Amino acid sequence: MNYRELEGHCMSLPGVSVHTPWNDSRVFKVGGKMFAMIPMSGKKPEGVWFKAGETSARILTSVRGIRPCPYLARAHWVACDTINVLKAKELRAYIVRAHRLVAEGLSRKKRAELGIAESETA
Repeated sequence: MNYRELEGHCMSLPGVSVHTPWNDSRVFKVGGKMFAMIPMSGKKPEGVWFKAGETSARILTSVRGIRPCPYLARAHWVACDTINVLKAKELRAYIVRAHRLVAEGLSRKKRAELGIAESETA
């Protein structure tokens, strides 16, 4: 998987928008709340950060190349040094889960406005 494919995967999820609040870093949000980010150093992508569940965060951070996310670790975010530290299929699944975790925190009305079905957050 490359960064363009990762970005396309994030954008394929319902109700997603992308923002660049910090230089060129790409922040993916659902309902105005972050679920994943591609941090940038200049114009060069440097890994991927995403929200994980408490148990998943503990397991993932035991993997070489994955660490607690700066500033967001207490919310169970992890930082992958490269996008290849996980297999592409695994990374896609974690991104879908990150989206779902954040979408679950939105109101039912907001999820409906974004076209997120109840089954996608259950």
